[in-house]
Amino acid sequence: MSTISAISSPNAGDNGHPAIFDLESGLAFLSRLPLANPLQAESSLNDFFEILLESPPSALTYLSLLEQTRVPLCFVEEELARRYINKLLPLGDVEEQAFQQVISIWRKVCRAYSQCAQLDADSDDPEHPLRVALVLHRCIYYTSMIIIEHHRARRELPSGIWLDLHGYYASAEEWGVATYPLADALDPLGRATHCAATYSSTLMMDLAGPYSLSVRDQNLIRRWATQWAPLVNIAAAEPGESLPPFVIDLMQDTGLRPVSECLNTENVRRLDTSRLAIVMTQARQQLAQRISPTQAGLGEDCTSGQCRRLLDHLQRPWSQARAARKFRRHATSGIAKVAAGFEAMHYLVSGKEFVQPENTRVYSRQEFDNLFVFRHMDDPTAKLNIQTERQTNRPDEWEVVNQSANGFRLMRSIAGGKLSHGQLLAVCPHDGDLYFLAQITWLMQDKSQGLVAGIASLPGVPQAISARIISEQKGQSDFYSRAFMLPDIPAVSTVKTVVLPNGWYKAGRIVEIYTDSAWRIRLDHVIKDGPDFERVTFVLEK
Repeated sequence: MSTISAISSPNAGDNGHPAIFDLESGLAFLSRLPLANPLQAESSLNDFFEILLESPPSALTYLSLLEQTRVPLCFVEEELARRYINKLLPLGDVEEQAFQQVISIWRKVCRAYSQCAQLDADSDDPEHPLRVALVLHRCIYYTSMIIIEHHRARRELPSGIWLDLHGYYASAEEWGVATYPLADALDPLGRATHCAATYSSTLMMDLAGPYSLSVRDQNLIRRWATQWAPLVNIAAAEPGESLPPFVIDLMQDTGLRPVSECLNTENVRRLDTSRLAIVMTQARQQLAQRISPTQAGLGEDCTSGQCRRLLDHLQRPWSQARAARKFRRHATSGIAKVAAGFEAMHYLVSGKEFVQPENTRVYSRQEFDNLFVFRHMDDPTAKLNIQTERQTNRPDEWEVVNQSANGFRLMRSIAGGKLSHGQLLAVCPHDGDLYFLAQITWLMQDKSQGLVAGIASLPGVPQAISARIISEQKGQSDFYSRAFMLPDIPAVSTVKTVVLPNGWYKAGRIVEIYTDSAWRIRLDHVIKDGPDFERVTFVLEK
């Protein structure tokens, strides 16, 4: 049968898709994927998996075709994921549709590999264990991709996803192929992998606290997890054996959980990360010796500072040491008022509209027309006071779940403004009247489409100020913008800082601050930043 006749065969599946009977026709289908148009290519791949699921070819052909889709599928879905990665939450309709498309196709690939395994009944074939290992690895990998996509989109994991992952790994253990070496076309260095390594890397990524990380940090940690996962050993828990603080329960819909919550050790697995801890310590030592991340084997697209910060972040979870909380959380309830954006935050902190100081005041055409029309006043000598148009700066209402000395865990329905991880907020707590500044340190959209956020307060009572960059060219200066000043607090070794819009910082830059009068500061260094702000130390200019 020719390629064309095979693809256009009248023997179609239930929904009208043409059937694929042999490897040649399937490869011809894949060769015509329009990879330059990811949306169209994704639709074609979706049709391809539908064809296989409805009218599966022989087991060996099926498996070969699925393996041929791995590289183009990864490329297409990564391109589609750009539509929802690093987007504000809650996701918009376009972003949500793209997210659901990606998750849907990962599920279809898992179903296709599972169907392929059911068709492969030739257990007497010497190559059968290799095919079993291959199918189970791919099922673990694509189920892991569902988890990873939820992390990157900051979405709550779907019910049952951990049970699916645990089930595939348990099957690999049962068949004795958990560490069977397998080629992986997706590995950029051509390294082999196995079921246990891919399973471990997903558990390690979950331990890293992905909802508290930027997508860039998530991607780097995921790469390290994949690279170092073969160092992690998975073993069954023996009766009476001393277990680490966190273990895997194959019958629970969660990743690693506290060992104190596992009463029955029959389905418990423990991770031995001792070799991983040694490698991480060596990497940190190399960075301390000013060895570049590339030479330390950490990657070419990351800085030494980023690597040091993330290795410090991973030290406790990946060594499975319990992290002592700096501030204890207390369950509480109430409604907190929350606002984002410098305009709304400045208004709520100051309690009044932002007005340019008179030395930079420029009237709009509307204000000029008003001055001309109403120039004949009862008191022409009265001081001119133009009332700026009042903006709507109403804060959103969030329910307080718990709180600690330095922050809150908040949740709200889908109604309200959009937010991003790391963003600056103005928050009025349920038991207070004043607004303080805080940063989003943990953000997730839950199954009901509402938002859950962890916020950490910036120390001190903020003062709403005006600030402008002093131009290097004499006689030219920008208009004032909204900014904040935070006081020094000797008790917690906090110095006075200014909070400026993102992109303002440049070492040594002169900025003019206006409160009751104008004075100048020289920017020193950034001690905290986010997608919309920079908190900077400064020195007064004489």
